[in-house]
Amino acid sequence: MAAFVGSGVATVGRRGAVDRRVRRRTTVSVLAEGEDVKKYVAPKLDVKDGYKAPEQKRNPQLGFRFGSRKLRVFGGSNIGELHREVASYLGKEDNEDPIVLKQFADGENYVRIQESVRGCDVFLVQSTCNPVNDSLMELLLMIDASRRAHAGQITAVIPYYGYARADRIVDGSEALSSKLVANIITKAGADRVIVMDMHSAQSCGFFDIPVDHVYGSDVLVNYIRKKELDDIVIVSPDVGGVARARQIAKECNDAPLAIIDKRRSGHNVAEVMHVIGNVCGKTAVIVDDMIDTAGTICAGAQVLRDHGAKSVMAMATHAVFSGPAVERLSKPNLFEEVVVTNTIPLPEEKQFPQLRVVSVAETFGEAIWKVHEDYSVTFRT
Repeated sequence: MAAFVGSGVATVGRRGAVDRRVRRRTTVSVLAEGEDVKKYVAPKLDVKDGYKAPEQKRNPQLGFRFGSRKLRVFGGSNIGELHREVASYLGKEDNEDPIVLKQFADGENYVRIQESVRGCDVFLVQSTCNPVNDSLMELLLMIDASRRAHAGQITAVIPYYGYARADRIVDGSEALSSKLVANIITKAGADRVIVMDMHSAQSCGFFDIPVDHVYGSDVLVNYIRKKELDDIVIVSPDVGGVARARQIAKECNDAPLAIIDKRRSGHNVAEVMHVIGNVCGKTAVIVDDMIDTAGTICAGAQVLRDHGAKSVMAMATHAVFSGPAVERLSKPNLFEEVVVTNTIPLPEEKQFPQLRVVSVAETFGEAIWKVHEDYSVTFRT
């Protein structure tokens, strides 16, 4: 029996017999009898801009199969530099922008892909953040353009998924926006979706196509570890975020957990915040999936200060920063730091001295690589 190897894919059969998938587009070489296929592993990805490949997370026996089908990464106009950082991590950085994104005078969006993507794995990176509807429409047009260009598989990579909070019907006449957006993305032609820290993980079930849900907690936890803080306590800003806070506390060497419990003692009575857990003399780290208007998280920070916290940090994956958020977060003597990721691009007017932004390019780069290679995204090899 002889083993045939092409682009990291091996088939075993009679000498001269090649699997059809390999024969069509792959240069095949023949190994000698008994020669070990495992040593034919592609070199590591070319890593740029300071991003490091994870330490041997991938199975060395499987290697890379980038030659089997091409991988292309395109970014929308509302993602900042994240898509370029992801492409750089994957060794797929381009000197020229291969996609045209513009808006006509009447506000209509226009998308055109300027290179062949026939048969390629196409990953479209776009956050559906403010302006939400324009960002969503542009993503839909990117999907449609890729489908009409005969892309092999189209994956919508949505770091921040707008409309995710409209995930249930309280009144029978309400629109279920999160489900509707999922239907539209699917109907546009997406084959798969990658999202980060949906407001509720159950919303992934609104899609009728595969969804890979990745988390920003890894980079946030790494940030905490690098600071080597003493006596930290992880704080959930409300009861609904306890599971998230508990997981982060576990990853921070089993740090203690505290909860801010908001209650009203009666009608027309102001809401009162209670702290469950000891924060006195500790560095309190409030963790949440997003910061929108920052009212809740700032009120929680003040309560923690009143209960004797030595310092207070805020950490969240998505920096929505609507309305008075920046003014509230930048208030002196409230937060030592406000740490967010780059799932949402932040213009200069939304930046302030306490703000720290960490990149999730490696997280998305790994997820894209695993989808392209048909490996599990959630199961770590």
